[in-house]
Amino acid sequence: MPMDDSNRNQRFVRIFTQHEPAVRAFVRRLVPSRTDADDILQEVAVVLWEKFDEFQPDRDFRAWACGIARYKVLSWLRDRGRAKLVLDSDVVELVAEESLRIDRHLEQQRTALEVCFEKVQPDQRSLLKDAYREGAKIQDIATNSGRSVSGFYQWLYRMRQMLLDCVKRELAQESIS
Repeated sequence: MPMDDSNRNQRFVRIFTQHEPAVRAFVRRLVPSRTDADDILQEVAVVLWEKFDEFQPDRDFRAWACGIARYKVLSWLRDRGRAKLVLDSDVVELVAEESLRIDRHLEQQRTALEVCFEKVQPDQRSLLKDAYREGAKIQDIATNSGRSVSGFYQWLYRMRQMLLDCVKRELAQESIS
């Protein structure tokens, strides 16, 4: 049964938005620059939109989108075949295969990290975000937190270790269930 346009649009936007970061990461692993990845991702989005009626809801949208992205990357490589910085299509195929193979594991790790990050006290979570913000100056963050720079690095090390242990536990629990 065909969907009306409004439902189709909403459904596509919702599912594409959910999986766009993973598809972008997949494309980014296959091409040399972020700008190239952005251009290719736009083309992928157009194809996904055009073929969205063919997508079966019981299938994995991410896998479908990455398959289309893979062909778009190969097409992009063919068009730029003479450029020195472009990988051979066989190499891209191998990287794409490996990327798809590890994609699920990376997604599980990201989800576990999000769960663990939410367990951190809000004030500590804020400090962690500050420490990893682009352009962050550790000395300023350490001073604002009331720690010396070396004390802040030690605290940061302990927090990373605590998050790593938590992620390992989350992944272990997931594999049991």
